[in-house]
Amino acid sequence: MTSDKQVRANQRNALKSTGPKTPKGKAAIRHNAVKHGLLSQEILLPGEDGSALKELDEGLRDELQPVGELENMLVDKIIAAAWRLHRLGRVEAGIFAREPYGGVAPGAQGKADNAALGLAFIRDANGANAFSKLSRYETTLERSLYRSLHELQRLQVARRAQGNVPPPVAVV
Repeated sequence: MTSDKQVRANQRNALKSTGPKTPKGKAAIRHNAVKHGLLSQEILLPGEDGSALKELDEGLRDELQPVGELENMLVDKIIAAAWRLHRLGRVEAGIFAREPYGGVAPGAQGKADNAALGLAFIRDANGANAFSKLSRYETTLERSLYRSLHELQRLQVARRAQGNVPPPVAVV
């Protein structure tokens, strides 16, 4: 248990730390808390292929053809969920690379990157079953993707019908 004196000292010290002030300093600490990136606000993490994300973005926008700000926002959510699901597969491969061997399995650099993601996820799981936690994350990401897709489709049907036909009922 922390003493009152220590609590007061911690509060005084916290007031002295104001964080980075310059854009360079802010950029330097931007990814400090990122572990595995499955719940990150950033879609593209350092070391990931920006051109692959752009290709996914363009492909889904061509296929889903959003119109207006709300439809574009839903497509953004679909893209983010799909990208994170792709990353989840790499995390799972990384857990397999770390767990049975106690180290990085021999092979390509991509396997080492996956192993690093897997290790970060294992640490984040705090000793719990990493695969169980990963499965919960996968369920959450899939639910987000399908809800966004369903809402997009519902809005598009309503827009195309222009009020002549009621939109499909939203799934909750």
